[in-house]
Amino acid sequence: MNLFELTKSLMSIPSTSGEEESVGFWLRDHLRSLGWNVELQPVSDSQNNVIATLNDTPRVWFSTHMDTVPPFIPPTEDDEKIYGRGSCDAKGIIAAQITAAEQLRREGVTDIGLLYTVEEERASTGAKAANLHPLAAKCQYMINGEPTDNDLAIGSKGTFRLIIRTTGKAAHSAYPEQGESAIEKLIDILNDIRAAEFPNDPFFGETTVNIGTISGGLALNVIPPAAEAALAIRLTTKREPIEEMLREIVGNRGEIEVLSHSEPVKMLPVEGFDQKVVRFTTDIPHLPNWGTPLLLGPGSILVAHTKDEFVLKADLKKAVELYIGLAKELRAG
Repeated sequence: MNLFELTKSLMSIPSTSGEEESVGFWLRDHLRSLGWNVELQPVSDSQNNVIATLNDTPRVWFSTHMDTVPPFIPPTEDDEKIYGRGSCDAKGIIAAQITAAEQLRREGVTDIGLLYTVEEERASTGAKAANLHPLAAKCQYMINGEPTDNDLAIGSKGTFRLIIRTTGKAAHSAYPEQGESAIEKLIDILNDIRAAEFPNDPFFGETTVNIGTISGGLALNVIPPAAEAALAIRLTTKREPIEEMLREIVGNRGEIEVLSHSEPVKMLPVEGFDQKVVRFTTDIPHLPNWGTPLLLGPGSILVAHTKDEFVLKADLKKAVELYIGLAKELRAG
């Protein structure tokens, strides 16, 4: 199966976060047919990480995630591009990594491994489980794949996800003095957060806040007794000072529930590769036991998660070459 066929075969299997079982089984069977030793590491009753090796001492690993964001968009193609969900984030990357690993194998390189995780798009539960796997201790370098335009990412921002909840008192909207609006209280908090000056970092860049969802209230003519907003903060510093600022801003006006967090990460620079810092978060912060991290992959993050997601076929081919060259450089170092 060639690179493009492998990409489309993976994309043809729906695998939104939490529903990766089928694509994991397909990858297991495909890799076994190529002669790899494959283990399914249970993460939940219906989720498994895929771990594949050629020998007992894998030093360099390729890794990315099997899940996608919704909705499922089946693959299509033209002469230049493959379109559809997962084309660049990250099933095209899986195909490029497997193709690179097979080429290395034909050249006699067998100290390589493959790690494909579940649920990266939500909470990296697959990576957290993989971090406890005994093979992690044998890994010297972990080459993670995300759409970086085939540049070597030497840093990635962290993410801090949280919910702010406010409570009030329901009343008839004609008599607002009898109630207390949880929505107005939440709006005041969010305005204060928007006006806050969070710490930035000269390497990682600016700390940014996205107010992703807002909900609350009962009816148009009822003073709202409850409201909440979900926020995603792209971290350029440690989480602690950001959380302290948020708790000070919220004070006794509401409550904060922390959903998840991952710290910003610096990764290994390698001469001869175009390099940059990326703003998104990966599985890497949750795989600290898996050696020195690197990050590279075909495609643009700007089209990932969109209805128009695609990857250039030329970029898939280039990624195979880059993965091979990077693995050789690391093994020689």
